[in-house]
Amino acid sequence: MAILESSKPAKTVHPGQTIGILGGGQLGRMMALEAKAMGYRIAVLDPQPDCPCAQVADTHIVAPYTDVSAAEELGRQSDVVTYEFENVDANVTARLCECSYVPQGASLLHTTQHRVREKRALQAAGVPIADYREVTTLQGLRQAAKELGLPAVLKTSAGGYDGKGQWRLTAEDDLGLLWSSIAAAQTIPGRHGTTKRVEEAPFIMERLIPFERELSVMVARSPRGEMTVFPVAENIHVHHILHMSIVPARVDAETARRAQEIAKQIAESLCVVGVLGVEMFLTRDGQILVNELAPRPHNSGHYTQNACSTSQFEQHVRAICNLPLGDVKLWSPVVMVNVLGQHLPSVLTHLKHWPAHWKLHLYGKAEAKRNRKMGHVNVLCDDLEDGLEQIKYAGIW
Repeated sequence: MAILESSKPAKTVHPGQTIGILGGGQLGRMMALEAKAMGYRIAVLDPQPDCPCAQVADTHIVAPYTDVSAAEELGRQSDVVTYEFENVDANVTARLCECSYVPQGASLLHTTQHRVREKRALQAAGVPIADYREVTTLQGLRQAAKELGLPAVLKTSAGGYDGKGQWRLTAEDDLGLLWSSIAAAQTIPGRHGTTKRVEEAPFIMERLIPFERELSVMVARSPRGEMTVFPVAENIHVHHILHMSIVPARVDAETARRAQEIAKQIAESLCVVGVLGVEMFLTRDGQILVNELAPRPHNSGHYTQNACSTSQFEQHVRAICNLPLGDVKLWSPVVMVNVLGQHLPSVLTHLKHWPAHWKLHLYGKAEAKRNRKMGHVNVLCDDLEDGLEQIKYAGIW
């Protein structure tokens, strides 16, 4: 199937018109809230009747992401269509590009849905990445381990998130047994219960990077080519799930500048429209290696809601609507910390004692499951170490 860009020329979508969002999770919700503050109407397609975005949208089309006719209806009701996560059906996005105005197109989505395609695109953009090998067979797995050396990381090429679909390999592992267990499972975990059969999605093996810090940069680009880049975030993960983002990242000015330039280089090379999240490793010898891309607002950019002149969500709306991009000045140091299902009871109990510079954002999810992202807190502070101490002694995390 051909991967299409939007069949319609770039246009400006004005407040009062309708933005269609494919996906109704928390990113769609926060995008919708910013858009409605600017005067836009919101239509969303999501299979869950009470999804976070639907709670604030004007119209909710309840249908699976694979439903092409539902996607066409979303297009009919919308003046511009965007998406809030990557794992949407390729047939749906291709059809939307044919019949609706989708300034992001489907090419970037197609690229970032598959790690092999993403790695090749990053190489074409001329940015540094970790050494990797494509893996489709047990023989290929053993050859990759020989060439890259162990320890290494094996990842599914499609469908994984928050550490799912990843295996850390050491010299003690039985590669044959591991491969048999993966093949027996036959499915790859994906968001909203979506799965792909293993034989439909090969794997990649990456050299294990002894990184000093994990960084991310949110960059925005409009159809007219205007581009802005947000301050660099330093990210800390717990059990492969983002725990907190520290901004500004605790790196020197030259490292921060290089990270921002790499993000801009990728956005330009891939002709990005909207917000793009670029995740990176900073190695012990000062190298920056790009790890993954997210072609939409990203968890590590949530700090922008309270600490920057323009949030990543408003910037995404501005970009897809072809409006001038907003200023991205950082007003205050900030630590964003995620609220997972197991944290929510303590958050609600302690809320009455919180200082005024703690900003709570909850997503409206009905059930608080363990490790499910229920919200986040932006802790504004004069000193990052003080902010980190406040979080440590809050008794929640």
